[in-house]
Amino acid sequence: MTALTLRDILSFEVLGRAAPEVLSGAGALDRPVRWVHSGEVHEGASFLYGGELLLTNGFGLSGADAGGRRAYVRELAARGVAGVAVEVGRSLPDIPAEVVAESTRVDLPLVALRRVVPFVRIAEAVNTAIVALALAERTASRLRDIPGAAPVADREAYAAALLAELADGSEPSQAEALARAAQAGFRPGRGHRLLGLAARGLPTPVLERAARGAGGTVLAASFPGVVLALLSLPPSAGRDAVQAARQALYETRTPMAAAVGPAVPAEAPWARWGETLREARAALELSVGVPPAEPGRTRPGEPQITTARALALERELTRGTSPAGRRDHLAGLASGTLGPLLEWEATHPSDLVRTLEVHLRNGCSPTRTAALLHIGRQSLYQRLERIVGLLGRDITDPEAHAELLIAACAHRLLRAPG
Repeated sequence: MTALTLRDILSFEVLGRAAPEVLSGAGALDRPVRWVHSGEVHEGASFLYGGELLLTNGFGLSGADAGGRRAYVRELAARGVAGVAVEVGRSLPDIPAEVVAESTRVDLPLVALRRVVPFVRIAEAVNTAIVALALAERTASRLRDIPGAAPVADREAYAAALLAELADGSEPSQAEALARAAQAGFRPGRGHRLLGLAARGLPTPVLERAARGAGGTVLAASFPGVVLALLSLPPSAGRDAVQAARQALYETRTPMAAAVGPAVPAEAPWARWGETLREARAALELSVGVPPAEPGRTRPGEPQITTARALALERELTRGTSPAGRRDHLAGLASGTLGPLLEWEATHPSDLVRTLEVHLRNGCSPTRTAALLHIGRQSLYQRLERIVGLLGRDITDPEAHAELLIAACAHRLLRAPG
């Protein structure tokens, strides 16, 4: 079993509030921690069985002589304690030099807690994460044991279990989620931005290379028909993390369909990590199931990469209701605004609705619209004149822009299979 380490625990938010400082045993921070326990020197170490992180306020140390302090450190090391965290400031103004020296000699991690945080809060967060890891181990084991499934390494199974929960809307505690991510080898740095990713036709090794190329890391797993991942990108990737992720994927030149979710800070609650993952998955489903608003932006064989923000309107129009209710809603939006245009197209194949949507999406620029539709500007002007005549309104009117764009998008969504 891959256990939570002292290094992992020191990264927890609850420990961060205590301003921890490692005074000895920095090379032993990757020791596994079996449990967190609080106690004092006068209790001795007989209640410890090895692998514990011991929390103490130092009351017992303050009343012992130098020899007694050294002996206590040796006893803890002999018991196999993973580390000791001492609260400094109330019972103990500072950690005695002989305690630091003896801890260094026996390679026992000694951590000074410079701010007061109730030990019950630390123990609750860490011990909850330890139990959650054990449960995740069982889930990963079940994933490995599915008949006919390809064998996967432990880290891949841990990643799959966590990503599946996040994608399904589960919200583990911050401590639990960080611990489980660390178990899968994913430790996003402070200041990084995280982005959900959903893809088809994207091998995980290619995704990992793309993340490294952008200076980041990735937590990824393959599921039937889709790869789900969380990308962690550093500030050096640029101000627009979504565009940086999209560019990194495009540069792989791998034929794929992929969607990138919105960027969230690495320090954000894990509920938001799940949101960006789910938005990426929803955007992918739309991108492969709905006719594109602007055909021809990419050529066959090139990566087809979109973003949740590029499909924001489509996602809002398809959110919530049942398929039957959704189609009725979309049909009402389209016919209520574009009725005369739809009636014309029913008897005169002319591509006017798509022309209108592309024109509105591109700021009513004749140059960009004509280029995307692969027609001459004179042909475009003729189409726009026909649209204005049928609708009886100025399509460049800012007050009409949103209503017309929503209606045109609704009509396109109605053309999706099913």
